Amino acid sequence: MEIRRYEQRDLVPVAQLFNDYREFYDQRPDQALAIRFIAERQQADDSVILVADSGGGQLVGFCQLYPSFCSVAAAPIYVLYDLFVAPDARRSGVARSLLKTAAARAKTDGRVRMDLTTAKTNVKAQALYESLGWSRDEIFYTYNLNLD
Repeated sequence: MEIRRYEQRDLVPVAQLFNDYREFYDQRPDQALAIRFIAERQQADDSVILVADSGGGQLVGFCQLYPSFCSVAAAPIYVLYDLFVAPDARRSGVARSLLKTAAARAKTDGRVRMDLTTAKTNVKAQALYESLGWSRDEIFYTYNLNLD
């Protein structure tokens, strides 16, 4: 398995993984939306997508990093917003490899930190994050304002 940066040829398989990721978080499946969203992110160059390629172009996972800033640190960070591994590839080290590569990429890109959020019920992912040195924020709450 190889972890590498997204290439244009990856659009459809990444969009399928992205669609599955959205379904995991109780969103209605919409492959056209997934293709459009991933294509727009790459055309605008406003995210970094890493893919797990099991060989021959078979993608089994991806993560998406969004550049941002931490005002308190006065430094650039990445927000790891999306991380998904196909169900048949889980428990094989794919997510761990994606997270390690993302951290290395963040360092190379001069980021001082990576942030992520996950569902409170996603305890398997939480255990993985903590095993890799991520720490859960016990000080700040996250709030959202839906503008629909």
